[in-house]
Amino acid sequence: MTLRYATTAGLTDDALPAQPGPHARRAAALRAPVVRDLRGRAGRGPRGLRFAAGDIVVVSGLPGSGKSTLIARAAPDRAVDSQDTRDRWAARLPRAVPYLLYRPLVRLAHYWGLRRVLRSGASAVVHDCGTQAWVRARLARHARRRGRALHLILLDVTPRTAREGQRARGRGVSGYAFARHRRAVGRLLRDTGAGLLPRGCASAVLLDREAARLLTRITFAPAQSDG
Repeated sequence: MTLRYATTAGLTDDALPAQPGPHARRAAALRAPVVRDLRGRAGRGPRGLRFAAGDIVVVSGLPGSGKSTLIARAAPDRAVDSQDTRDRWAARLPRAVPYLLYRPLVRLAHYWGLRRVLRSGASAVVHDCGTQAWVRARLARHARRRGRALHLILLDVTPRTAREGQRARGRGVSGYAFARHRRAVGRLLRDTGAGLLPRGCASAVLLDREAARLLTRITFAPAQSDG
């Protein structure tokens, strides 16, 4: 089963209704973007997600939640992943060089690569750490200028599961950094569950670990015309 998302995010089946309160009123003012919650389905979620050609998808969640794994499995030809950039730099440098020393260069290289993809007009699936709201805002503006849409895939895993994921890949983040991620992703989950997406975001998909494991493809296809 594949879920399809038009640029206007016109899906209603399984979408979360807006909840009472200021978040819901603001979401309604923004034409109530679609939020599809695929958590807790015990293996009954879709195997694929399809978006309109030229749209941009960001995958967000805690460090260790499985963002890079999901992107590499479901959209390897559309991936813009900072982890790939980090791995390329790490392969060129001596192992004794700590990541903190070359992290600014990795970020510059990642954003330069992302800029190049965006300028091409191609569809992209972008790794989002959750704390860089300005990146999502820039992506939303870029998509809007081109008449396309920004979509969010949000991984909801426990902090313990995320820490286990970090240990499994052999790369962790400091306690301070992880706390920042927890706060940022926690806010994103709460707002998304209430129907309030980041500004300019047309739709969101909420995934727990089981739903993320089922997802094997993220594809892009031209939107069908009404005629």
